[in-house]
Amino acid sequence: MDERNEQVGGQKGVGLRERKKARTREAIAATALRLFLQSGFEQVSITEIAEEAGVSRRSLFTYFPTKEDLVLHVFADHEDEAARTVRARPAEQQPLEALREALLAALRRRDPNTGLNDSPESLAFYRLVGGTESLAAGLTRYTSRGIDALAGALLESGFDPLSARLTASQVIVLERELADMNHQSLAGGQSATERYPEAVRAADRAFDLLRDGLGAR
Repeated sequence: MDERNEQVGGQKGVGLRERKKARTREAIAATALRLFLQSGFEQVSITEIAEEAGVSRRSLFTYFPTKEDLVLHVFADHEDEAARTVRARPAEQQPLEALREALLAALRRRDPNTGLNDSPESLAFYRLVGGTESLAAGLTRYTSRGIDALAGALLESGFDPLSARLTASQVIVLERELADMNHQSLAGGQSATERYPEAVRAADRAFDLLRDGLGAR
């Protein structure tokens, strides 16, 4: 094999390895969530999850450092989403308006992270997180990382350090509170379709309050 073929083969090997790792990670997480929903978070052991997923405990911990991460990785995968929205916005668009538009788009597509998804799986997931003390506490770790990421993006957009930090904190908490409100409505029996108009009004009102309180940027 010549040097070029070795490079191509090496690149292909890396791609295959990464895809295999991603599949393994997804399989472990899916297995863990199924067991947690069946038996409860505290009642299921790491050993049981590893055996069910067909991996060793050591391998499991390379993908998920803590038991809570087996559930909360869903939030981790989105922790820099607001920051990416700010960085990808058109130059003439204000950061808060880009974030508002992104949230409204997520509501339209019933993104589970907005709380406006009434599939049985989504409702069960929210019940699991909200009803498990260690998961609810662990969620604050991802919230903090999301604030850090968004603050960095706002700094790049011209915000001063204090404004960037305060704005980021309020945006991330605002989105989390709106998601919780939506989920509570669905848990109370409302459908996502029924809740949608109010979810949009609440999101617009929240960003209006944030914009007017912070001043136009």
